[in-house]
Amino acid sequence: MRVLITGGSGFIGSHLSDACLQRGDEVFIIDDLSTGSFENIRHLKDHPRFHYTIESVHNQPVAAELVDQCDVIFHLAAAVGVKLIVESPVHTIETNVRGTETILALANKKKKKVLIASTSEVYGLSTEVPFREDGNLVMGATTKGRWSYACSKAIDEFLALAYWREKKLPTVVVRLFNTVGPRQTGQYGMVIPTFVKQALSGRPITVYGSGEQSRCFCYVGDVVGALMKLMDDEQAVGEVFNVGSNHEITISDLARKVKDLANSESEIVLVPYDEAYEEGFEDMPRRVPDISKVNKQVGFQPQMDLDGILKSVIEFHSGRQGQENKGTSAQR
Repeated sequence: MRVLITGGSGFIGSHLSDACLQRGDEVFIIDDLSTGSFENIRHLKDHPRFHYTIESVHNQPVAAELVDQCDVIFHLAAAVGVKLIVESPVHTIETNVRGTETILALANKKKKKVLIASTSEVYGLSTEVPFREDGNLVMGATTKGRWSYACSKAIDEFLALAYWREKKLPTVVVRLFNTVGPRQTGQYGMVIPTFVKQALSGRPITVYGSGEQSRCFCYVGDVVGALMKLMDDEQAVGEVFNVGSNHEITISDLARKVKDLANSESEIVLVPYDEAYEEGFEDMPRRVPDISKVNKQVGFQPQMDLDGILKSVIEFHSGRQGQENKGTSAQR
């Protein structure tokens, strides 16, 4: 197939590009590099079936040309990371909603199938754990900037499903739960790369809040496999799917596990949310998906356990640290 991946130089987008190329697809990506990185796709730039465009999906003429060239669209372009969301709420809302509006409108002209990457954040303050796709979404107050991301992604979902119901544009919505692995940056608040870099450098490992909040982490390779299977499945159209692991761990336990696996002497310290983000910051105490629906649909079951994920991330950042040290030595 000819595949378009918006946000294709991002962490997940670059791994999806690898997998599609390996399958034999021709891959087109568009990314403005606002949160993605050219380093993620540098190894692909000379591949004969890989084409990249450094531009925003908001640029309609450019996006339209790419949409017209492709058979299917993975729409991953979005504002990501709690840190970015808290610091730049206007950018977050506009990036997410306007970008999705543009892609859906362009895809609808020739009925190109679109997979929309959403997020577990849409469950908000819901206490109905594990989260089911048909469960209620409980948004926090609009005075809390934290929830602007969740709300913008929920609008993306409503819009995608409305295009299917009203205009028969084939769309699939996927709610991702803490996808992790090599190439993910800690720059925007992602916890595992942050902990790993802190542990490898011997700096304090900073756990926000009480550390008792829990998350489930899923390897990017497993997630990419699910995205491709859902895109290929005609029965998935018009549906919403949770994709992630359902193995739960507290952030404090995660910090200890990273410290042990990295053989680090780092101290683990608690940092209040107000200090880390903003006064009155609210977080989800538990974030656990019910993955029975996607399992039934395409047989999805995460294959890599948390230790394997952490080892892959530690190995990736150890290699990068070594390269940086070499560069520093050369400059001296």
